[in-house]
Amino acid sequence: MRKLLEIVCVLLLAALVAVPFIQIIAREVIGSAIVGAEELTRFLLICTVFAAYPLVVASHENIVMSELLDNLPSRLHRALRFVIAAAGFATCGFLAWVAFQNILGNMRGATPTLKIPFWVFMGATTFGFAGSCLVHFLQLRKPDADQGSVAL
Repeated sequence: MRKLLEIVCVLLLAALVAVPFIQIIAREVIGSAIVGAEELTRFLLICTVFAAYPLVVASHENIVMSELLDNLPSRLHRALRFVIAAAGFATCGFLAWVAFQNILGNMRGATPTLKIPFWVFMGATTFGFAGSCLVHFLQLRKPDADQGSVAL
């Protein structure tokens, strides 16, 4: 499942780079801009960020206060890591629920130029937070897992 999500994220990132590149080439070579390219780029960015969020959490690369954690006694260290995972679980679960409710309340909304339904983007948001909620839950079950390298 992780490999499939990584492939999807790479494809989204490639599209995110390709659309503005093609837009620039079209302006300079053809002399005409592609209608909706900016809108598509913005929403590709939204989908890329939220689709990749579970991978970030699973890799322990989300921002944590590692200097503080590393200097705590081991018992307090484990307790604080549990609290962080529990807070992440609750927060991501709540945000996934809110995003899903937003989808249900706005099924007919679409982007102004390309008419892409808003549920596509809110679906990526829901997926990202729901996936991260699941990852945080798994981290609650294995609190001694290796932490990532990003520090704040």
